[in-house]
Amino acid sequence: MKKIFTIIAIAASMFAVSAQAQNVKSLSAAKAALDKAQAAAENPKQNTKLATWLKYGQSLMDAYAAPSGNMWVGMTAQDLALVAAGERQMSESQVEVNGQAMTKRAYANKNLYFNEAGQVAVIEVTQPLAENILDKALEAFTKAAELDPKGSKTKDISAGLESVASKYMDEAYNAYTLGKPAAASIAFEKAAKASATAPLNKVDDDAVYNAGFTAWQAQDWDRAKKFFEQGIAKGYYGEDGESFAKLADIADKQGDKAASKAYLEEGFQKAPQSQSILIGLINYYLNNDEDPGRLFDLFDVAKKNEPDNASLYYVEGNARLKLNQYEEALAAYDKASEVNPKYEWGYVGKGMALYNRAVELQEQASLEVDDAKYMALLGEFESVLKSCIEPFETAIELTTDDEVKISIAEYLKNAFFRFRSKGDEYQQKYEKYAAIAEGK
Repeated sequence: MKKIFTIIAIAASMFAVSAQAQNVKSLSAAKAALDKAQAAAENPKQNTKLATWLKYGQSLMDAYAAPSGNMWVGMTAQDLALVAAGERQMSESQVEVNGQAMTKRAYANKNLYFNEAGQVAVIEVTQPLAENILDKALEAFTKAAELDPKGSKTKDISAGLESVASKYMDEAYNAYTLGKPAAASIAFEKAAKASATAPLNKVDDDAVYNAGFTAWQAQDWDRAKKFFEQGIAKGYYGEDGESFAKLADIADKQGDKAASKAYLEEGFQKAPQSQSILIGLINYYLNNDEDPGRLFDLFDVAKKNEPDNASLYYVEGNARLKLNQYEEALAAYDKASEVNPKYEWGYVGKGMALYNRAVELQEQASLEVDDAKYMALLGEFESVLKSCIEPFETAIELTTDDEVKISIAEYLKNAFFRFRSKGDEYQQKYEKYAAIAEGK
């Protein structure tokens, strides 16, 4: 039930889409301007001038945009009919792209991939006006900066660099969506480099993280490690310390269990709320025959540093439950609620633990052939099931998250269904939570 976000900072940086089409130069106009600007950049009499390189960089960016025309990611077929009526479609086919069903429309110089929602997810240029346009544009703006010691064109050069970085991000998005994580990683790296180039001088932590994440997806362990460590060195750990979890995974895959443990423990100190790190630590101690007490030593240190952090007790409860320390888990959840009575997850954790225990008892009872033992298990089952109601009802009153509210209501609905014949109160509560579970 708890929302656990696997870090794909890709979501923050890659899935931004254009809301509307933008006017771009025609293919012929963009090509003519590029040829003229390139000739100037190759002319010894002109290539020492700032304006030459600034114009060359801008011409390259216009040439990059031209094949896509006025199309944009997120547009519908209806939008396409309005802005690209003059372009002839070569073919249309149904394809599977990275596990997703898409419609591919092929044009003379590009492919459009429509997702199941009917929107363009990828614009794949197949015939660019020149090779390595973004690389050349980055070089051009860098050269312009070198020829501008007084900073008279800092604003224009920075805008150019920002545009290059943005387009590299688009390239990364396309590659990722098309199931090419290795290519996405390279594009993310280039985006970070463009942002960091003077005079823009921006550190794009997300791009660096994404370069590592997509390299990890491509199983290029050394490359992924480089970017995760680069981010950590600058104080960027990914959401909930995910960089440490990934580094631990890489170390484990490379056979270095000591390094894996070290990454997890360091990550836990930086982000004790991380589910990925917590699960990694639990699995490490369970799989390597080490004393899991060390895990709770780490919790003790974290709680000492943040005694009023209720989430630490909630996470401890999850860990103890994973290790089959049922009573200790309930105590940890209770402590979370004591530390912060407004923190819904302490109640959610306890309610879930009790509910799941009730399910276990019900299953045991269904297999029991001895009548006396069956009745004893049935009585215990009903007692435990009733005990989950109070924490769940407290949680559903506290939470402001509609999805969490619906999930809790589902458990409460099931619990009250069991007791609905015991009185009107139970029947009314059953109907109440059944309605909430249905989103009413």
